[in-house]
Amino acid sequence: MIKKIGHIGIAVPDLEEGIQLYRDKLGLKFIGTEVVEDQKVKVAMFEAGDVHIELLEPTGDDSPIAAFLQKTGGGMHHICYEVDDVDESLMEFEENGIRLIDKKSRPGASGTRVGFLHPKSTGRVLTELNSHK
Repeated sequence: MIKKIGHIGIAVPDLEEGIQLYRDKLGLKFIGTEVVEDQKVKVAMFEAGDVHIELLEPTGDDSPIAAFLQKTGGGMHHICYEVDDVDESLMEFEENGIRLIDKKSRPGASGTRVGFLHPKSTGRVLTELNSHK
């Protein structure tokens, strides 16, 4: 099941401003950026000890992050837990009564597979599972 916290996702309206804040002012190690087409976001990843901070900027108005920014203005979006196999974990969580957003894994950042649990089943926290399988 869950091995550790992988990253904390933070929605930002301007990725370059976010990079300046987290890299230049907070001093976190900047890993890089990439576009995740499937999720309609551009991400910037930072190292904070064993946990990563993932800044998310929408790539279009139809991105879930765009909707989140319109509703909240930005901030913490989700927590991600690393698992051995996302598809197996999704099945196990569903069997345990957890409502799923994704029934099957999909492509994520850094070559991972990801799947999301619905916040109505996880204490109002959007929860992502990821693995390198």
